[in-house]
Amino acid sequence: MLLWYCSPSIGGVHEIFRSRGLDYRLIALGAMLPLIIDLPFGTFAYGHSLLVAVALLSAVMLATIGRSRLLRRRLICIPIGWFCGLVLSGAFLHDTSFLWPLLGDNFPDDALFPPLTLLIVAEAIGLAVGIWGYGRFGLRDARRRAAFLHTGRLEEKVQ
Repeated sequence: MLLWYCSPSIGGVHEIFRSRGLDYRLIALGAMLPLIIDLPFGTFAYGHSLLVAVALLSAVMLATIGRSRLLRRRLICIPIGWFCGLVLSGAFLHDTSFLWPLLGDNFPDDALFPPLTLLIVAEAIGLAVGIWGYGRFGLRDARRRAAFLHTGRLEEKVQ
């Protein structure tokens, strides 16, 4: 599920925000965190709760009051990615875990991963989006690729 979460999150956030200051590595990490947190449970649980995502966003905003804008801009990428992960996982379709604890504190046995066929299709879509991004951001160029790996920033390739 790595490509399904990371590639569309990076591409989508870039298309929506068009910000050169975001760290897209942290966007990808944030998109994976709901899945990583819920892996021990094997089902949609705390990581796929809207409350946890909003709490993380609030914590980042409160923790960066009076700090540098660069720190806030970097850390805000994690909750942005987390929200992307919730959308890409379809967490909103699992109302008990998505709205935890409003609808109860017991998580249903909703499978964390889709059936194999859907998993393959999702990864193929993620791969296609990754290939598109690789070309769009000129990551064939070793300098651009190294800059992305070092800073997490992406710039559109100049035609």
